[in-house]
Amino acid sequence: MADTTVDASTDRTAESALGPIVDTTDGGVTTRMMVFGLAHTNGRVMGSELYHVAAECGVPLETVRSCTRRLISEGLFGRSGEGRHVVFTATDEGLAALEVAHQRHLLAYAQDAAGRGWDRFWHMVAFAIPESRRGARDRFRDHLLDLGGAQVQPGLYTSPHRWEDEVLADARRLGITGHVSTWSTEDLNHQTAIDPRVVAASLWDTDGVAARYQGFIDAFKEVPRRLEEMRDRGEQLSEQDFLPGALRIAIRFNDCFDRDPLLPPELLPRPWPGREAREILAKCRRLGVLSRSEKTGPTLFRVFDDAIAHLP
Repeated sequence: MADTTVDASTDRTAESALGPIVDTTDGGVTTRMMVFGLAHTNGRVMGSELYHVAAECGVPLETVRSCTRRLISEGLFGRSGEGRHVVFTATDEGLAALEVAHQRHLLAYAQDAAGRGWDRFWHMVAFAIPESRRGARDRFRDHLLDLGGAQVQPGLYTSPHRWEDEVLADARRLGITGHVSTWSTEDLNHQTAIDPRVVAASLWDTDGVAARYQGFIDAFKEVPRRLEEMRDRGEQLSEQDFLPGALRIAIRFNDCFDRDPLLPPELLPRPWPGREAREILAKCRRLGVLSRSEKTGPTLFRVFDDAIAHLP
């Protein structure tokens, strides 16, 4: 995916500053992310909004239909209605995925604001799920990773966060509580390391995540200034500019964020570029939404705005 470049002249449009949309293939991150990004708080994705956004972003209708069929076959969404009146409703599994994304964004900004977030305990999960329940085992393991957990060894995962409620809720949903154990400890020796920062660096790829965040910063650090210049000139973003731009930024940010275990600041290298990346995202969202000409249009990635609304 090519990086965005920003020209120094002031007559460039916001769309060119935000960059073009790329990769609209079925199964590509763009279409799938667009569907999830349009989910309302009740888990519903309205076909009228989805097809409108797809058209503005240049995503072919058949690509959207292929993606929604795949999401349905994965058990993440159900479908009712036809044509532009169709409604895709998240299943329990889909709602769980949406809620994880929601809580992760809230956690990230809360930790940034507090500058801390660790209770100095490693929260452990162990499971031994029989091969006959392989599907449930795989989904449970993936959910642990989605929550930011790290594998210490096969069947043993850890997190610096209190994740027991979420972990046990998922185990109940999958019917595997009898195969799962949780506990916490102040002492974790991993690969002979006992210093918490060294342990964290050995379990999570903090260097790789930092490099991705830095790429996002380099690509979009000038966008808030350009949007402010537009606002000062009294210009507004059309749907053809706003929606593709919002999707473009979301793609690049989530490329970093989805890999980020959201370790507490006490366990991270300093300075941590994830904080600056989130500040840029927040400014882009605030300025972009305010500059949008159609205020009542489809709300892409309300999960971002909900997290940003909680900032002090």
